[in-house]
Amino acid sequence: MMKKQFIKIILFVLSIVMVSCSLEPQIDNTFGGDFAFTNPESMEGFLLNAYGNIPNTITDEFGGDFLDAATDNAVSNEFGNGVYRLGSGGLTPNTTPLNRWNRSYTQFRNIHIFLENGLSDNVKYSILSEEQDALKRKNLKGEAFFLRAWWGFQLLQVYGGKTADGRALGYPIVTGSLLDEDSQDLENTRRNTYVECVDQILKDIDSAYANLPFVYSGNDPVLGNSNIGRADGQSSLALKSRVSLYAASPAYQPDTIITISGMGQYSVTNQAAYTNKWRTAAIHAQEAIDEIGIFTSLSEADFNSNNTPNEFIFRTYHGGSNLEDTNYPVVDFGAARTGPSQNLVDAFYSANGYPIEDPRSGYDASNPYDNRDPRLYLNVLYNDREFNNRNLEIYEGGVDSRSIFPNNTRTGYYVRKWMSLAPGLNDVDAPGGDRHYNPHLRKTELYLNLAEAANEAYGPLGTGDGVAQTAVDIIKEIRTKAGISDNTYVDEIATLGKDAFRTLIYNERRLELAFENHRYFDLRRALLPLNETVKGVKVIKNDDGSFQYETFDLEPRNFNDIKYYYAPLPYDELIKSPNLVNNLGW
Repeated sequence: MMKKQFIKIILFVLSIVMVSCSLEPQIDNTFGGDFAFTNPESMEGFLLNAYGNIPNTITDEFGGDFLDAATDNAVSNEFGNGVYRLGSGGLTPNTTPLNRWNRSYTQFRNIHIFLENGLSDNVKYSILSEEQDALKRKNLKGEAFFLRAWWGFQLLQVYGGKTADGRALGYPIVTGSLLDEDSQDLENTRRNTYVECVDQILKDIDSAYANLPFVYSGNDPVLGNSNIGRADGQSSLALKSRVSLYAASPAYQPDTIITISGMGQYSVTNQAAYTNKWRTAAIHAQEAIDEIGIFTSLSEADFNSNNTPNEFIFRTYHGGSNLEDTNYPVVDFGAARTGPSQNLVDAFYSANGYPIEDPRSGYDASNPYDNRDPRLYLNVLYNDREFNNRNLEIYEGGVDSRSIFPNNTRTGYYVRKWMSLAPGLNDVDAPGGDRHYNPHLRKTELYLNLAEAANEAYGPLGTGDGVAQTAVDIIKEIRTKAGISDNTYVDEIATLGKDAFRTLIYNERRLELAFENHRYFDLRRALLPLNETVKGVKVIKNDDGSFQYETFDLEPRNFNDIKYYYAPLPYDELIKSPNLVNNLGW
């Protein structure tokens, strides 16, 4: 079927090298389709293309910004960029940095070309060993199903949503290449239901898991360490957990299960059906944890390690200093692009585990960064903190303030997470570089998934369906490994019930997954309020060398309609396919 299509050349993507050291494709634009469909390198190249379009840099997909800058976690200094417009309420079908539609369907096409041609007897991946040929073929098959699940979820994460008539829809499912006449039948293109999309993704994940090694290890050319960075069994289980968590989330339930009445307001119309979805999410998270094992929490050493940190399940990486060039202060030759918010800083606990507004926290407003949750120091650079062999001068009149360089931080903070502090990195004459990870799937996320699902299914202190830990136990473990010294506060919130503990869990996700592009989607899938004004801090240096800190309102979040829980479908797709139903309010 595929040979009927107009395919004259096979192009390999040059930017794939960051997936793993084994993913180094060569350009091949000299052969026709007949050769390509029997050439093992050409066939594998279609999958490498699907890998290569997964962002290497954590800010790649969003024009150089962290997606957090469209939430209450941060702001962007790049006023013309898509993330700034997104955070300002400027989302439209024509202007959005969340446009994954064309990219995802292009990767579907590459994956289907492989599945329909790359597994035939005409393609030999090893001419020396039938065993190695079969092993490679099986592995590539598993990778193809994982990648189709991956790109399916990219579509579902952005475009999944409710419609005006109360349905929950996903994207048009495609499971094979289309003949020319089929691809032109745009009037019959329709979105599948959200449940159908989830079912298809989970089916692909199960197929991937059945064909892939659990992890790559040793020296085997197919199953060995040289393939770390490609899909494996543990990344399949982790993706399954994330998909199931989204599938249980209130924003993606039809009106027969959840009705939305306003920003941050919804009611459950079918509690049994809703609870069952959370039970499934809990089961899938527990299954992943049982096989993948314990998490280690995140440390500064993980940001730029030469070896993949144990905490990362599926990652890409890149070299250079682009992240620092974009986010360092101006005096360090950076663009100070992302400014963490005062809102985020205030969300971090004191070192003893109490919120800073609790009198038992010991919080000192005159020394606001002392004795805080260690995760604050992983994420945020603040006034007078040591940085690159000096102390940051964010106070008015300091070199890192906007009063000296107008392009410096607007919030009074800089991003620490993922930044390298390698010597000479910002040297003008001989700039250096360092490794930077984009951790697409992390072990700690699995535990957060399980805590959220267990709380919804069984309550803070309950278990069931093979789930061994309570939500309370999981959150305590996460906080303890992060360095918090006491969890009395967690026990206190648990006694208040499921709703109060849900709020605590969402805050834990906010802190653990900050600047990993989760907050934007977490706010929306959970139907949390989106209109919290972003705050900053003004720092005044006193004559005696002490500092005063004044919080101020910086940037409103103009999300005042239910429609902002969802993204609009691309305008050009709606014009081409009149039966594509858009999301609520668009």
